[in-house]
Amino acid sequence: MTYIITGLAPEPFAPLFTMNDADLAARGARRIIAQSDRAYPCRVSLEDARAGETLLLLHHVHHDVATPYRSAFAIYVRQGVAATRWRDAPPPVFEARMLSLRAFDREGMLRTARLAQPGDGDGAIRALFADPATAYIDAHNAAYGCFAARIERDEP
Repeated sequence: MTYIITGLAPEPFAPLFTMNDADLAARGARRIIAQSDRAYPCRVSLEDARAGETLLLLHHVHHDVATPYRSAFAIYVRQGVAATRWRDAPPPVFEARMLSLRAFDREGMLRTARLAQPGDGDGAIRALFADPATAYIDAHNAAYGCFAARIERDEP
């Protein structure tokens, strides 16, 4: 069994980078300057921004399903980065963070969940996919609860 972790597509966020701060605020978004190298995880590149880089902090619906588990939260995105794709290995942005992994079925209903300590993401992901009813997993940073990435089965 293999799995794929893909960053969010950058295209929906691109127009936001051209907005001034007042227009961003009207949408509930903010322009942020990273203050350190490991505290601002970009959901497009699945890498942490470097100190001094500009990001947008915005509200994002990441689990857009017609179930009680529909979910949204704040995310960071950087301008000019491509969506990355990781097969059978968690991206670097997962390495030093405790993750909350939420396994969903094809209808978007929660099956089970699991916490993964830093460095234990791969084993926890594989354990959740051992249940054939798990269609996908949403990873969240456990401490803050923000969406980190979608993890899908890589089936031919």
